[in-house]
Amino acid sequence: MEENVLSEIDSTFVMSVVDLNVNRNYLGWLQKGAFRNWASLTNLQLKSIGKTIVEEEAFEGLSNLTSLTYSPSPHSIGIFSGLPSLKQLTMFLLLDEPLNELADDHSLNEIPSLNELSISSNSEGCYAFTYPLFKGFKKLEVVLLDTYCCDFPYSNLFHYNTQIVDLQFTNCREFGLEPELFHPMREIKNLEITHSNITSMEIFTKANLTKVEKLILKNNELTFVNVTVFDALPSLKYLDLSGNPFVCECSNADFIVWAIQNQQVQVVNAFRYTCASPASEEGHLLMDFNVQSCWEFTGFFCFMSSSALVLLTLLCSFIFHFLQWQLVYGFYLLQAFLYDTKKRRQGCPHIYDAFVSYNVDDEEWVYGELLPELEEVQGWRLCLHHRDFQPGKPIIENITDAIYSSRKTLCVISRRYLQSEWCSREIQMASFRLFDEKKDVLVLLFLEEISSHQLTPFYRMRKLVKSRTYLSWTQAWSHKGLFWENVRRALECGNEPGDNHNPLA
Repeated sequence: MEENVLSEIDSTFVMSVVDLNVNRNYLGWLQKGAFRNWASLTNLQLKSIGKTIVEEEAFEGLSNLTSLTYSPSPHSIGIFSGLPSLKQLTMFLLLDEPLNELADDHSLNEIPSLNELSISSNSEGCYAFTYPLFKGFKKLEVVLLDTYCCDFPYSNLFHYNTQIVDLQFTNCREFGLEPELFHPMREIKNLEITHSNITSMEIFTKANLTKVEKLILKNNELTFVNVTVFDALPSLKYLDLSGNPFVCECSNADFIVWAIQNQQVQVVNAFRYTCASPASEEGHLLMDFNVQSCWEFTGFFCFMSSSALVLLTLLCSFIFHFLQWQLVYGFYLLQAFLYDTKKRRQGCPHIYDAFVSYNVDDEEWVYGELLPELEEVQGWRLCLHHRDFQPGKPIIENITDAIYSSRKTLCVISRRYLQSEWCSREIQMASFRLFDEKKDVLVLLFLEEISSHQLTPFYRMRKLVKSRTYLSWTQAWSHKGLFWENVRRALECGNEPGDNHNPLA
């Protein structure tokens, strides 16, 4: 009875028809109880050419109907009453307004057995799904939406439809897809979104689609595919991305390799995907793109990075081996400079007349000869390691404080002194103060004869300074009084050296 001029269906006669197709007729009106005597009907196709006004309870009596194809019209409310066995419902939208009224039709909730729902349109209307439209369909497993939609879909559209396993969207020109839309549908296995301007697959990373086995995204606007998306689709076995405007650049290199080498997912027609950009690749096959050129740059970058790292390691090793002490020396010079700047700003007075720098092996001479003469006889206030350093304070800070808290630094030099690391630090600090303040604050006292070649270049640096003070204990054994007088004069003077005699000359 399809494509005729049938204009009316009534219940005058008892019918035993099982399958009735009255599509493309001119049914203008379906009265209440029109199918009252059609109890054996299981499949009804009622897609009219024009508007069909359906009265409330028009389908009453179709207790065995399992499949209904229908074109709803405005003001058709309560029409789904009396359809307890309906499992498949297909609706063709002919106008721009009926969905809002369908959402208010409570008879939709009276189809508890509905398993499959299909809504499509042959117009370019803008249908907005704004709230859970399918609240009463607790057994709904298959949903097909083929319609022009805007601001669609809202994230709670399928809030009550947790059993959906097959979901298909087509022709949604303004597709505001959000990951939350899929959260209620934990059993979904087939997802198809076509002709809907999808530009990215990133939403699937948070959509919780762990059971999806089939994903079809044909004829969208996908240009780039991030393969990390597939980590969120562990059950995927079938993928169709045909008809998308792919870009043939290195951004798709990972996807190309994945599509070729992946053993779990069948990428349908992958070797027919074509390039839409850049212009030089337009029309070429995506899978023919030379991904090796992408790895060449990456390999060159890795080579240069590793080479630079090796050279840096060698340079650091060289500096540590050959310039270790110069670096340490520079570090302590910087520390002394910062300390000196701080002391100048604070204007701190000198606490001691001299800081005595000596090796522990020369301690007997210091306490037996030097200390009694300079402190007890001459009355100088001296700073010594074991006596005046502050306990618990870092030793390098103690040395710096002692040098800058004293007018002079008296270095008691012996062969053991030259071999001592800490004694070397002390004389380095004092030398920096000498260079910085341009004053003769350094007094060198040699306990034994030391040849010139045994002195390091650091000690010869003092020859560049305008004044030098050298005192020799070995040359004063017969003139101790004169020796201590020279020491007194060296400690007593301010900016000028007390004695220019060089014991090594």
